[in-house]
Amino acid sequence: MSDAFTFGAFLISYGSIRFSQNFWPDPNVVFNAFPGAGHANLPLAFVSVMTFILIISSVTMVLAVHAGHKGDKQGVIKWMIWTIIGGLAFLGCQAWEWHHLITGEHAVLVDGKIEMIGQNMRGNPWGAVVNGPEVTAALTNTSHETLMSLMHSANASVSHEKIAAMSDAELRAALSTAELHVREKGPVAFGGYFYGITGFHGFHVFSGVIINIVMLIMTQKNVFQNKGHYLMIEKAGLYWHFVDLVWVFVFLCFYLI
Repeated sequence: MSDAFTFGAFLISYGSIRFSQNFWPDPNVVFNAFPGAGHANLPLAFVSVMTFILIISSVTMVLAVHAGHKGDKQGVIKWMIWTIIGGLAFLGCQAWEWHHLITGEHAVLVDGKIEMIGQNMRGNPWGAVVNGPEVTAALTNTSHETLMSLMHSANASVSHEKIAAMSDAELRAALSTAELHVREKGPVAFGGYFYGITGFHGFHVFSGVIINIVMLIMTQKNVFQNKGHYLMIEKAGLYWHFVDLVWVFVFLCFYLI
């Protein structure tokens, strides 16, 4: 119950900040990457996969509890293993998403010049889009390294050696301001809330995986079989369903609204 109130307080706080801001990052732009898809624009595709994995793991937990009601030890073991795999897969997906956001480079207008930054607790590259004249003016103050990064992002087919050999003037001339998608810095609170709440939820998923592993080991050692019931499997299932339910609200608040 305390965890439910904690998550509720976090999400209410996030909502109050979210709707008090004049501008907030668009989830379709922020969360549009997919492993192995390169620069393909796939809004919310990866987080949908994450959500599907967690929902399926909830189904396998139901099957494990059902097997426990029938005293089916092998059924409990099988479905608990699949539930654990689902939890680990979700955590792996979340780790990839975090890494991609933090290490990703996005063109941001900072103090009259363009910089390449990722999404972290103190920097948010998902502000309002900057128009052409401002971008053109900012390019004159932008460092050579950043111009190279912009050129590489806009023209992936051009070799790194060829880009490195170009002068600042040549790089500026080759860059199309309409294709750079330069933005202002967005609200810093976005990163703090996103990493804080998804990280807190991820910790609960990790805790659930550990609990499920313990339940699996106890099942294999006939602890529940000797007791004549699998009540602990059902209790572990309730916690796992709670974690899944919380993710539905996290998904709604961060990825859909």
